[in-house]
Amino acid sequence: MADLVVGISDLKVSNNPADSMITYALGSCIAVAVYDPVAKVGGLLHYMLPDSTLDAGKAKDAPAMFADTGIPLLFKSCYKLGADKKRMVVKVAGGASILDESNFFRIGQKNIMAMRKLFWNNNVLIDAEDTGKNFNRTVRIELGTGKVSIKRAGGQMEEL
Repeated sequence: MADLVVGISDLKVSNNPADSMITYALGSCIAVAVYDPVAKVGGLLHYMLPDSTLDAGKAKDAPAMFADTGIPLLFKSCYKLGADKKRMVVKVAGGASILDESNFFRIGQKNIMAMRKLFWNNNVLIDAEDTGKNFNRTVRIELGTGKVSIKRAGGQMEEL
């Protein structure tokens, strides 16, 4: 089994059932895991900011940094490998308030809202989520089964 590490502002897709993808230390960032059980195609995105208009140059160079450019890129990349939107299972995690004790910047909340708005506008349902709160998460997707697991700070890996 190959572990494909998805870093911050990164995404990976694959149709190799031996692959798994993992992203670590989600704070205010969001992980979006998608899987088509028929095509056996999956992907994982780790985005950090809600809106690419914050920095058009960065959005062009690193579209996975932002919800509004990264999420569409994740889906389109899966479609190229044979995935179908109607069959996609979508699971999300992250959006915590870690370094912002007063919740002044609300980056985690803004990331969650940007994701939900994008999904709503594109008729995409979230099948499972673990968002908000004030702790880090690690997310893993196994492409052979589509199983998505999450590890909360100090906890064990468990299915989402």
